[in-house]
Amino acid sequence: MLTIQGRKSSRSGFCDGVSRRGFLKIGALGVGAAGFNLADVYRAEAAGGSKINHKAVINIFLGGGPSHQDMWEIKTKAPKEIRGPFSPIDTNVPGIQIGECFPKLAQVMDKSAVLRAVVGCEGRHNSFQCFTGWRHAELRSVGGHPAMGSALHKLYGPADKAVPPYVGMETAGVWKDPGTPGFLGPTYAPFVPNGEGMADMKLNGVTLDRLGDRKQLLKSIDRLRRDVDSTGQLTALDSYEERAFEVLTSSKLIDALDVSKEDPKVREKYGTGKPFKYQYDGASTNNELVLMARRLVEVGVRCVTMTFGRWDSHGDNEGLVRHHGTRIDQAVGALITDLEERGMLDDVTVLVWGEFGRTPRINKNGGRDHWPQVSCAFMAGGGMNTGQAIGSTNRLGERAHTRPVHVQEIFSTVYKNLGIDTKFVTIRDAAGRPQYLSMMEPIHELG
Repeated sequence: MLTIQGRKSSRSGFCDGVSRRGFLKIGALGVGAAGFNLADVYRAEAAGGSKINHKAVINIFLGGGPSHQDMWEIKTKAPKEIRGPFSPIDTNVPGIQIGECFPKLAQVMDKSAVLRAVVGCEGRHNSFQCFTGWRHAELRSVGGHPAMGSALHKLYGPADKAVPPYVGMETAGVWKDPGTPGFLGPTYAPFVPNGEGMADMKLNGVTLDRLGDRKQLLKSIDRLRRDVDSTGQLTALDSYEERAFEVLTSSKLIDALDVSKEDPKVREKYGTGKPFKYQYDGASTNNELVLMARRLVEVGVRCVTMTFGRWDSHGDNEGLVRHHGTRIDQAVGALITDLEERGMLDDVTVLVWGEFGRTPRINKNGGRDHWPQVSCAFMAGGGMNTGQAIGSTNRLGERAHTRPVHVQEIFSTVYKNLGIDTKFVTIRDAAGRPQYLSMMEPIHELG
């Protein structure tokens, strides 16, 4: 935990009462391992030879598994007990219809693509596969595959030295995992804004105004260097510690996380997602997290992950889909329009999906149960060839009928959008063995 000021002391190294002991804790930003601080992260990055490039992905996980046949491909020819109560609506792309709960997304379909027959789902309630592209058990002996954000951190490093490359929005409930660094280790773990790290970023209640402007702060650092060197307690802060301090004292990240600073008209377009219903042990439908994601990629974050809603609809599937669907419709519809208006859409890939689909037949509680045989996904931006509905399921929504798209194809596509060719790019695991990011080609229809 960062401590930048405790009690005032006559033995303080700074004239404003910041103790030397407190200052030396700067950079101990929690990233998943005790004693592993932010300066260590930057030293490890430098050793890895990171490159600079800024494209980004916003990966929205619909935790619990959304019902594929009630979203992007309404089964109009199926029996009532399978078809469900939802009707299809037209989009702004002739010939493509989607579920009635998504009117705003229907109006940006020309900038989007729906994948109606996603296969390769593991069938477990976990964000792991949607954040890594791999099954949970693969490479467990060396820590498992890293999340996409961790891979981007390793390959590219930060786009801005004052902004973490990978931010995972942790939310309440069972499906709250913001992503894991796997075999890459804690250096490449996501920064979690509402976790312990956020308390660090707020400097334990000490505002930047109190510390003075940047020049005054750097002068204080220089004074500390001279004082410390003269006593021989430690060498001067190296460049990595300075960079850690840059992150911890920069306003960029904190400002991006503060949606109250956004234009009220823009906030209104995204909405709040309230009232939150059907949450139970899962995440809320917090639309402001989607707005926050846009603000984060705008300042340099490469990957933002979040869990939106609790889609495990074993009962009252209709009520849940109507509630959750209209909210994700508003938030993602606003996101796509917002990114386009800011000239960012071609550089930011938006991915919305869950860990598996739901049973074709509606159960006695009006719900749908787990169905890993087929799922669905929504994509937008990223410079893709959009305005498409790819693949289909059979008449009852049981299995892929045309153009099944594998989970790893989706990941290869996103990596391609980010400038990474998964046929050639590898990351070495802890044993020094090169590991591929995906074993499949990108979705050729989107190329």
